[in-house]
Amino acid sequence: MLDVLTVVTEPLYRSARYDGRNGSIAAARDMAAAFLRDLAPHRNAPVPEHRVQDVLLVVSELVTNAGRYAPGPCVMDLSYVGGGVEVSVWDTSAELPRRFAPDPSRIGGHGMEIVERLCRRVTAERVFNGKRVRAHLDVD
Repeated sequence: MLDVLTVVTEPLYRSARYDGRNGSIAAARDMAAAFLRDLAPHRNAPVPEHRVQDVLLVVSELVTNAGRYAPGPCVMDLSYVGGGVEVSVWDTSAELPRRFAPDPSRIGGHGMEIVERLCRRVTAERVFNGKRVRAHLDVD
């Protein structure tokens, strides 16, 4: 019998557009959960549950921020590359996210603090017609 080795050379990728209305965050989380489940054959193992929860939290925070602070739709891209998942969210506001110093007495404003703690790398850049925030989480 011939053993076949499959090598994935391209990142696995999914993308969706959300209008920012009610249900966008849940739909984005559902897409991310399905994406992570579909990674199992490419990783030869499921993504560990604690990392699944981390990815879903990052998706929630980034899509929430896009819906709250941008006057239009957002696009979320998910990709699997180099043992990690990149969550990228584009929205129609050119204002980059604010990162506050940790303050347990502050109500609200903790989203980017949470994202930065969970991710290996977080970047934000102005792009044509808005901005893009990318967060890379290790899952291997």
